[in-house]
Amino acid sequence: MRNNRLNTVLIVTALLIIALPLLLRSSPEYGGTDSQAIDVVAQIDPDYQPWILPLVQLPGSEIESLLFAFQAALGAGGLGFVFGRLTAPKQSSPGQSPQADKSS
Repeated sequence: MRNNRLNTVLIVTALLIIALPLLLRSSPEYGGTDSQAIDVVAQIDPDYQPWILPLVQLPGSEIESLLFAFQAALGAGGLGFVFGRLTAPKQSSPGQSPQADKSS
């Protein structure tokens, strides 16, 4: 019963973390920090020329968001795998008997 309540609280918290920024945003147009930085640089130095250009020009911002989400999922999966391996109980090798582990 306690685990069900904890799971419900965690799911509701996750949904609030996702929904609140969408509901509370003041600007109707979503712009990331990259576009904000470009605007600030243009205000400070209108003649600024970038040092390097992107290697690949993506067709739309949704593709960029997809790649970012994919990168985040890979990172989370990798961290989960590493933490799982670090915290999992050690298993004996197939040729070793369980009594040999207890005697050492």
